[in-house]
Amino acid sequence: MKSRLSPHITAPEEIQALVSLSTEIKTGIDPTIVHLVLVRVSQINGCAYCLHMHTLDARADGETDDRMHLLNAWRESTIFTPRERAALGWAESLTRVAETHAPDADYEEAHKHFPEQALVKLTLLIGMINVWNRIAIGFRIVHPAEQKNARAAAE
Repeated sequence: MKSRLSPHITAPEEIQALVSLSTEIKTGIDPTIVHLVLVRVSQINGCAYCLHMHTLDARADGETDDRMHLLNAWRESTIFTPRERAALGWAESLTRVAETHAPDADYEEAHKHFPEQALVKLTLLIGMINVWNRIAIGFRIVHPAEQKNARAAAE
């Protein structure tokens, strides 16, 4: 895969604004929920760069390989808490909003586990990772493992 352009170089102020907003949104949200949502949304969108980054971050913060391996099938697994499941359901619903139209059942389950302000922050987090996925996929940003493989092949 060949990178198209670097948004960090082309629009540094705008990208820095997104980085700052992303950091602010995460404040006050349980880091486990943050990691699960970032990885799950990136799985849905097929964003290799974000999957690489966020699975490494999750593991660095203590997330287990078992949970990372089962995240794509979280509905069939019992290792996720009801609160995590509510966040994942809301994340899937909003990421696939054109198909799901954010059903009341997903909203009500999320709202049951997240007070209003926390639910807004969770929704912003979901929206933000969708933005980052679109930037990384749209500009074909190459993740570090792929860069390493390309360097090795060129040698």
